[in-house]
Amino acid sequence: MAVSTSRSAAQTPAPFEVHEATIAQIHDAMKAGRLTCKALVEQYLRRIDVYDKNGPAINAIVITNPEAVRQAEELDRRYAQGGPVGPLHCIPTIVKDNFETIGLQSANGSLALAGFVSNKDAFQVAQIKRAGAIVIAKSNMAEWAFTPLETVSSILPGYTKNPYALDRVTAGSSGGTAASVAASFGAVGLGSDTGNSIRGPSSHNSLVGIRSTMGLTSRGGVMPLNWYADVAGPMARTVADAVGVFQVVVGSDPADAVTAAAAAHLPQNYAAALVRDGLKGARISVLRFAYERDSTDPEIVQVFMRAVDDLRAAGATIIDPGVVAGLAEIKRPQGMGPCGGFKYDINRYLASHGDRVPVKSLTEIIKSGRFHPTVRVRLEQSEAAPENGPDSAECKADAQYRQQVREAVTRTMDAQQLDAWVYPTWSNPPRLIGDLNTPAGDNSQFFSPTTGFPSIQVPMGYTRGGRLPAGVTFFGRAWSEPTLIRLAYSYEQATRHRRAPETTPPLR
Repeated sequence: MAVSTSRSAAQTPAPFEVHEATIAQIHDAMKAGRLTCKALVEQYLRRIDVYDKNGPAINAIVITNPEAVRQAEELDRRYAQGGPVGPLHCIPTIVKDNFETIGLQSANGSLALAGFVSNKDAFQVAQIKRAGAIVIAKSNMAEWAFTPLETVSSILPGYTKNPYALDRVTAGSSGGTAASVAASFGAVGLGSDTGNSIRGPSSHNSLVGIRSTMGLTSRGGVMPLNWYADVAGPMARTVADAVGVFQVVVGSDPADAVTAAAAAHLPQNYAAALVRDGLKGARISVLRFAYERDSTDPEIVQVFMRAVDDLRAAGATIIDPGVVAGLAEIKRPQGMGPCGGFKYDINRYLASHGDRVPVKSLTEIIKSGRFHPTVRVRLEQSEAAPENGPDSAECKADAQYRQQVREAVTRTMDAQQLDAWVYPTWSNPPRLIGDLNTPAGDNSQFFSPTTGFPSIQVPMGYTRGGRLPAGVTFFGRAWSEPTLIRLAYSYEQATRHRRAPETTPPLR
């Protein structure tokens, strides 16, 4: 009898642990009958309850989805009848507060938009839902997506904390999504990136973040910061999971005309680029121009140069230093006003929603006073600026400048037969919360936003005694996502730098 009991205990599978769980592990557990969608969602909701406003109080979640458990039960019913509904079946997803989401407030981090619930989903939200995902929560963000440096808003009191060091920032503006995914409040997340906001928070939180070629992913239903540079996309703990979400969210969208260009590059199986030895034979150039400055932290440089050595050891040919030929001679238009920008874009966005939004213009936002004090100057500067549309002289000059930079990058890559450039995503470790004096270190504002070319951020190690995450960016030519995925995945698999933060461990 004792032997039988022992065997029975040995054969009983352990409860599924959501902490650091991947999409593949979740789906394997469901296939094996070890896990239901309802049980999965309840575990993530419990982690949010224990760790977001309690315990370490990460303060990353604006609102949880009150329908999440019911939606999970419905997915369990459909699974029992016909298997998974799509490639993201029951994957709990964290969505940034600037994505329109049916049934959930979308406030862009600002009290000025409190109570706004859209009657439609942003294109990418609709895509992940169609693939079976559950939006488990909306995440905090830097208000109006203004700052890449930290995540503080008027929607939540206080800062969103970095789960790797609770006294440190998450970067911005997608810091809430980054902290949530790092702390396993969801399996994956969606963020937006105008100059940094997917890649910077991913670097600060040891995540993978993908900023696509402009036009490969839609911004439809994502509140704008600057339509000429805004991109939205996935954030995840592994390259494979980021690619799994990316596969679902790419595509043409009538609500975002720039995505018409994607039709020539789709469909494509991005998962085919997940090749372990993908660095063999690759030619990669070190883009020192992106990160070398007097304030660059020496420890970041040490970690990055080890990453370069790892690339070389995995079979890549390294060109160091890399120089974008002719870049220094390309100058931004002088003496001209802005092209488009926040005032132009937010006024048109708000007008398109009529009475559903509580404020109808930037003027009304400022008059309301319902925003964090740190953004007042930015709001007022935007209001004082002219609204220059696409046909203005300013926008024509800006488009010419961007095209010249694109041509210089592509010309250099072609001449040197490069697959990608690499540089540290940030030149300095995550700052202390509230510190706006020491060097920030953001290296992401120029190359991808100006060219519209893709970048992938991957964890490359840690600084300050192994406490603070650092990341490396792979930057490539237009539509080179399969190449960048291959390089990023190969590097990730060769180094395995990602580790979970100690402040949000598995729950008993």
